[in-house]
Parts: sequence; structure tokens; C-alpha cells
Amino acid sequence: MITLDGRALNRALLARQFLLRRQELTAYAALEHLVGLQAQEPQEPYVGLWSRLAAFDPLELSKLIEERTAVRTLLMRRTLHVVTARDALALRAVHQPMLEARMWATLRRNLPGVDLAELAAAGRPLFEGEPRMLTEVAREIAGRWPGVAARDLGDALSCLVPLVQVPPRGLWGRKGAARNTTVERWLGQPPVPDTPEAVDGLVLRYLAAYGPAASADIRAWSGLSGLRESVTRLRLRLRVFRDERRRELFDVPDGELPDPGTPAPVRFLPAFDNVVLGFDDRGRIIDKEHRGLSVAGARFVLVDGRVSATWTLTGGVLGVDPLRPLSRGERDEVAAEARDLLALYGGGSLRL
Repeated sequence: MITLDGRALNRALLARQFLLRRQELTAYAALEHLVGLQAQEPQEPYVGLWSRLAAFDPLELSKLIEERTAVRTLLMRRTLHVVTARDALALRAVHQPMLEARMWATLRRNLPGVDLAELAAAGRPLFEGEPRMLTEVAREIAGRWPGVAARDLGDALSCLVPLVQVPPRGLWGRKGAARNTTVERWLGQPPVPDTPEAVDGLVLRYLAAYGPAASADIRAWSGLSGLRESVTRLRLRLRVFRDERRRELFDVPDGELPDPGTPAPVRFLPAFDNVVLGFDDRGRIIDKEHRGLSVAGARFVLVDGRVSATWTLTGGVLGVDPLRPLSRGERDEVAAEARDLLALYGGGSLRL
């Protein structure tokens, strides 16, 4: 069995994430391939697409959201993602048990006496009437559960009821309250039922965009349990490798495996980008000592394909803070990419 070292896995990941070469694709096609982009911060997905697509116009993603072709909704790992409407319908039921389990693990002590089915039944009609904030709906029904904080009821509702955040939230350069309505009201149909085939399809899509990867990596990205059964069903259709830790890595038959020596350009990543978060073993792209930054909302700069700096944008100043010494050539390449990124934001200055 072939062993793939960290460099080979890094270049495969960059290629499949469109970070080795910007692609001539639509924003919709990119969202489909990547299975969405994490979107806890409303403006971050725009940087993610800018780094991956040639001549990306942020208004293209805004238009998808306004036209209800893409939506902001809870999916993988109980985090907000911007996904195509088709994926919102196809994947919500797959993730529903995980969403409820993670919510309950966090909130069970804060929800004494709350029947979750009753809470969902009470909250759903209010979201269907008009887009509402979670706490607004929670306050209207909180009298049923005296002593339970509306904040916790709202947090629970975000997982119990399939919701989408509606614009102007998530539009480029716009601000808006996090108002929610149901998936069914916004898209005109309810999420489709969960099936083993849906889970298998999700595993294959993950491997196409993130692989080769271990079953633990798929679980870390999705938050789902029970994936061993899916991998077993798919095994005869997959390539199998090993990494340097001797873990089995699974891959789609046509997954790109570039030469490990392929040069990797500098790329700026948004906060919480799945290219870093989408693995149990993130060693293929970030050093262990910096892993904590990936869950703290840091924005990263990839140099030679690895996390090598963080970046911020404050008051029109794009600041880059290296995590390791950069050569003069690397600094020049970072500066050139940073200036292009500033153009996306309408200009500004660079601190490096």
C-alpha cells in the first residue's frame, strides 16, 4: 500500500481546494464542490472564494443569497455554512441528529423541564410567519418554561428547527441582523429525508474536495458519527493509502494527486476556513503549535502551502504577522497577494 507523506497530502489538498491554481468556475460550482464554506462571520466566505476563483466578483455570491440559490444555515459541526440551496435541502436531515446531540450536550443543564419537541413545535410557526431573530422567538414562548433563559431557548431552536439566515445578513459589504426563517418557507420545500445513500454521497464529496483522508478526518469535518458503516459500504470503490502515522487514508478514484514538488502560491484564508478545520489530523497544512489559532478565528496566510502567518484588516490597514521567519522572496509574494486582497476591499495600506 502506497504511503503518502505530509507534502503529498498538502499538495493534494491545495489542488482539490482550488488553492494551488485559481479556477475558472462560478461561485455556485465552487460551493457545490467544497460542500459550502464556513460562514460564522458573514463576510469571510467572500475571501474564501476570492482566494480560489479567477476574477471572482463578490456580488456573484451576494446574488446567489438574494435569489435563494445559496443559503446560510447550520450544518457541519453545528456551525454556520453558506451552501447551495440544493445542499441545504439534501444535507440537513443527514446532520439533524448530530445538531440536536451537540446542542443537548452543551445546553442540557440550562434547559430543565424543557421538552424539545414541544419547544420546536412552539417556535417553528413564529419563524414561518416572518424572519425573526432567535432570541425574539424565544422570548415570545419563554413563559412556558419559567427560569430558562431566552438565550438558551433560542440556541436550542437553531438546531431543532431547520432554519436559514436571510439577507441582508451575509451580503457583501452589508450588515444585517441574524434573522431566521425555516428552510421550507425560504426554499419552498422541506429538507429531504436522510438515507444511507445521502451519507455515502457526502463522504465521497468530502474525499473529492479534501482527500485522501482517514475516517476520523471525515468525522471531524462533518461532526457525524457512524461513518465507519459508510466507508465500509464504499470501500471497494475507493483508493486506499497510508499516511506516515500508518493510518488508512481513503480517496475517490479520480482524486488529483499532484507532484509533491509542485510550487504552491501564497493564499490568504478567511477565518474558520475548512481547509484547516476539516481534519482530525491537521498536520498536512498547519503546525501543531499553531493549531489553537485555527479555532480562535485567526485568518491565515499560506506560504508554500502551509499556515505561515496570520492577517487582520482594521481601519483599512491589512496587517500580516508571520508565524515563522519569511525569506525576502516569500515576503514579496505575500505583499503582492495582500495588495490584490486590499483591492477586493476597495483599497488600503499594508503592514508586513
